Amino acid sequence: MNNKHLLYYLFGLLLFASSCSNTKYLKEGELLYVGGSVKVEGKEIPKKERKALKKELEDLLRPKPNSRILGLRPKLYFYNIAGTPKKDKGFKHWLKYKVGEAPVLFGQVDLQYNADVLRNYTENKGFFKVQVESDSTRKGKKATAEYIVKPGKQYKIKQVTFPEDSSEVAKAIQKTKRRSLLKVGNAYDFETIKAERERIDERLKERGFFYFGADYIMIQVDSTVGKQEVDLIVKVKDETPAKAKEIYKINDIIVYPNYSLRDSIQNVDKDVVQYKDFTIIDKEDIFDPRIFDRTLYFHKGDIYNRTDHNLSLNRLVNMGTFKFVKNQFRPADTTGNFLDTYYYLTPLPKKSFRVEVLGKTNSANYTGTELNINWSNRNTFKGAELLTVTAFGGMEVQVSGQNNGFNVYRIGGETSLIWPRFIGPFKLKASSGFVPKTKASLGYEFQQRSKLYSLNTFKGSFGYLWKENIRKEHQLNVTDIVYVSPQNVTSLYDSIARTNPALQRVIDKQLIFGPTYSYTFTNTMRKRKKHTIYFKGGIDLAGTITGLATGADVRAGNQKEIFDVPFSQFVRLEADFRHYLRLGNESQLASRIIVGSGFAYGNSEQMPFIKQFFIGGTNSIRAFRARSIGPGSSEPVTSTAFLPDQSGDVKLELNTEYRTTLFSIVKGAVFIDAGNIWMLNDDEPAKNFSSKFLDDLAVGTGVGLRFDLSFLVLRTDLAFPIRLPYGDKRWVLDDIAFGDGSWRKQNLIFNLAIGYPF
Repeated sequence: MNNKHLLYYLFGLLLFASSCSNTKYLKEGELLYVGGSVKVEGKEIPKKERKALKKELEDLLRPKPNSRILGLRPKLYFYNIAGTPKKDKGFKHWLKYKVGEAPVLFGQVDLQYNADVLRNYTENKGFFKVQVESDSTRKGKKATAEYIVKPGKQYKIKQVTFPEDSSEVAKAIQKTKRRSLLKVGNAYDFETIKAERERIDERLKERGFFYFGADYIMIQVDSTVGKQEVDLIVKVKDETPAKAKEIYKINDIIVYPNYSLRDSIQNVDKDVVQYKDFTIIDKEDIFDPRIFDRTLYFHKGDIYNRTDHNLSLNRLVNMGTFKFVKNQFRPADTTGNFLDTYYYLTPLPKKSFRVEVLGKTNSANYTGTELNINWSNRNTFKGAELLTVTAFGGMEVQVSGQNNGFNVYRIGGETSLIWPRFIGPFKLKASSGFVPKTKASLGYEFQQRSKLYSLNTFKGSFGYLWKENIRKEHQLNVTDIVYVSPQNVTSLYDSIARTNPALQRVIDKQLIFGPTYSYTFTNTMRKRKKHTIYFKGGIDLAGTITGLATGADVRAGNQKEIFDVPFSQFVRLEADFRHYLRLGNESQLASRIIVGSGFAYGNSEQMPFIKQFFIGGTNSIRAFRARSIGPGSSEPVTSTAFLPDQSGDVKLELNTEYRTTLFSIVKGAVFIDAGNIWMLNDDEPAKNFSSKFLDDLAVGTGVGLRFDLSFLVLRTDLAFPIRLPYGDKRWVLDDIAFGDGSWRKQNLIFNLAIGYPF
């Protein structure tokens, strides 16, 4: 018997064992409930609509049977084989109650209750006078439930009438009808009616009706107006309170920026500061009153609206300065309909100190640790500015393999200051719940690669961050400066770098400065949406103005320097697009494409090494070690005692991954990755990007487990190549031999990481 037949045999044996053994644990008279089905009958309903209604109705049936994977019920199987644990902890208890799932018995099924649910749902969809029949079928120790639903023709909306009296609330409702969800000719739908009430309430809140609520709206249904037709009459209930029908304006705006529950809000006259329309009660004078004028949307005399209400709260929360934010509206002690607005703000500790110790590993078999020390001041200049000072140090070692002894040591620090506003010549008054920010940062890092070289890296940036809304984010660095200076280059590295220009660029002095911009869009926070996307695009323009002003042209022998270092001049573009297809409550298909290109010109003949693209590794093409692919169809570097970083000017990467929950906190994945990097003007044609770039793609596949611990996701992936980007034989599918130890050693790549790859 060969391996393939053995796998089929074992799978069939498992299928038989798990399907048969689950019922033997049932007591006398018990039946395992294996599911229910709905049949929709009626010639008045088109086949496509019957099919859609059937699916909706089957989702309503309760209880749900035990979950299945490939026709098996593994959770129920584990529950049964665990037996009766003697303790409330231990392996058996974990297996039974965390991994396992108790049997769903037919005795738990209430046929009449389900029939009533199906009837109510169908009638709420406009199929009045519905008939529902229910029955069950027993086969051995298993049972199913069957339901037959016989709806009539669906009722349609003939006419919609809105209030027509002269009251303020009636006139306001009239103005909202253009965007009504109730459309003549559409099917009657109770859920749409409820949504319409909520919509009207939301629109009234935008027009000053602070005390109004959706429950004050009544939509009457008249089904006597025609055959399978209804009239809908929108009304304000007679018992609606008078104040709910009035428009309210903002009166006083009182802010307590240093509030705690122990504080008394009485007798605070001596602590009051009046700034424009705001009354600030800050007895310790912690905050500059101007930050509230920039943050809060309401001003005295404004008509109340829900948008400004929510945007003000969101801005206060997103400033990152306050631990608790509470808002109250109270009737003002004045004539007319006015509201006094109160903001109770409890600050986070002004200064904080945090120490982090991290353990990490990567696909080049390096294992290491890192220490981060962070000090923060959340109100540096009394304007909610965030000052952060970070110091870090770490090391990575490889205890065996090709890089044994070539350890990596890092030490450095960074200081950043974030203002909760735009400063400088740029001004932005965004209608968003997110405060626009200005950020400045300075950093230094020393990196020692044992037996090879050391690098000193200085970084500085100044720019702006702002969000249009929760989905769209912008980051513009007016200037982003990087200076890299090598030292302690060993003879070992120098001897190899002389024959490899890519390695030489690693130890070249580099001066990079210029603006950068990135835009991010995502709607992945909408968990119930079937299709969600993430997009991030960026552009890096280095040395553009300086190069043009000085007439720099390295190809003409006119290379310019600043502080005796040639500055880099290039354009770099990169786009990362991800698509998530929701296949069910516990599964999805995630896909990603990354496209990037960098072009050096003017003062630079090549892209600087740190701005080039790399591919392969834990979060990239997992069947190949980090930065080991390409450029193009060039052979992997094997002649050196260490693993150099393979870099390129162009990048293409594609990933697809099927994700599903296996049980409890354990999730599984099957994935395929492809991609490569290329040069644009290398002396070796095999490395350059061409019209035949698809021939150079490296392809890998594999499986993985993710352990979702809520506070982090621990990821393990096991991958192997199925297509090489080099050589005469590129597709290596027929070389796969899991039983061959030599093949496994050369091809299987184990990745351990934190979080999802994308």
